[in-house]
Amino acid sequence: MNSYTQKQKSILATVGENIRLARLRRKLSVRSMAERAGIAVSTLGNIENGYPSVSIGNYLQVLSVLRLDEDLRLIAEKDPLGRQIQDAQLTTRKRAPKEKKAVSIVEHAIDKGDTEEPEFE
Repeated sequence: MNSYTQKQKSILATVGENIRLARLRRKLSVRSMAERAGIAVSTLGNIENGYPSVSIGNYLQVLSVLRLDEDLRLIAEKDPLGRQIQDAQLTTRKRAPKEKKAVSIVEHAIDKGDTEEPEFE
């Protein structure tokens, strides 16, 4: 069984109340709204009361009837914390310095010593 925090319950209750108010502004009865959304009257009641067991698909059905379905696209759109985390991880990586190639004394002599002093094997 899932346990929800008081904050989560409050958010669901607020969403449910907002949906109820949108329905009332449109002068839709519970029965009419449920029929149009293709859900049971009890499910609509659960949505409006903020019960956490209702699927997001049912919320979408109700929001579609209210012509508010595009509001679902706003969920996590801004995400300031996620963007801060992302930005912190986007720092440019510095390449490790190349290791100097060990050169034998013979190779250095052939090179006529024109390059910087090598590390000899």
